[in-house]
Amino acid sequence: MSIASPCINICRMSATTGLCEGCFRSLDEIARWSRSEDTDKLRVLELVAQRRAALGAAAAPTLASPEGA
Repeated sequence: MSIASPCINICRMSATTGLCEGCFRSLDEIARWSRSEDTDKLRVLELVAQRRAALGAAAAPTLASPEGA
């Protein structure tokens, strides 16, 4: 199984949270992504979802839902 990166090409690190403002990952998580096992990627995606919810961010667009829908 190939796990897609949560990157949405909004690559700015927040000075407040230390997370990317686009994908809600830390620098370490971003750097390790391409070398990580799928189980580790899934764990990071769970953390990303938790961070999004905690920070009140809107869900990122997905390929399953067309833009503007």
